[in-house]
Order: sequence, then structure tokens, then C-alpha cells
Amino acid sequence: MGPGAWAVRRLTPVTSSLAAKPGVCPRRRRGSGMCAEYCADDSDCPGAEKCCHNGCGHECVAPYTVKPGRCAFPRGTPMCAEYCYHDGQCPGEQKCCRTTCGHACSEPC
Repeated sequence: MGPGAWAVRRLTPVTSSLAAKPGVCPRRRRGSGMCAEYCADDSDCPGAEKCCHNGCGHECVAPYTVKPGRCAFPRGTPMCAEYCYHDGQCPGEQKCCRTTCGHACSEPC
């Protein structure tokens, strides 16, 4: 690490089963989070939270589930906004799919 850089290190021994919890880590938004290691794997996190990379370190966050099906290839959908970040934000069976320059809820194929 360069001058002025810092990191928080885990001081307790990790005694985990390395079993991954269900769900997917949320897509990171711009930038990075704290450069600290708050967890090493999912078993370090309470409840249903998962240990996810935040752009610099790892932290416990609420996961989202991926709905079945897949997104169609974006075909000139002129939507340049983030209407959703993950499937759980879409109604019914809709999935959060890429548009030409963003994401929006749409029916799976």
C-alpha cells in the first residue's frame, strides 16, 4: 500500500465452514466501499446476509435472489436510466435486464 493508505485487518481467527448462503451479492454501484475486511465468507455474516466485495474490501450485505429465465438481448431500447438493480425489484416474474444503456424490468425469455 502506498503512503496514506490504510486497511483494517481481521484480528480474530476464522473458523467457518465456507458454506455459501443462497442469493447473489448486489451489483456494485459506482466507486468503492470501505477498504476494510469486515468478513471473510458468508458464515461471518448474520442471518441471510452475504459477504460481498465492495470495490476495496468485503462487508456483509443483504443479498437478492435471481429469478428463473434469462434476459433477451437488448434491441435498441432507448432507455438510458437505471430503473432496477436486481430481479427482486421487478414485479412478478419480470427480471432486471440490460437496455442499451441502463437496466429495466422486462419479461424473461
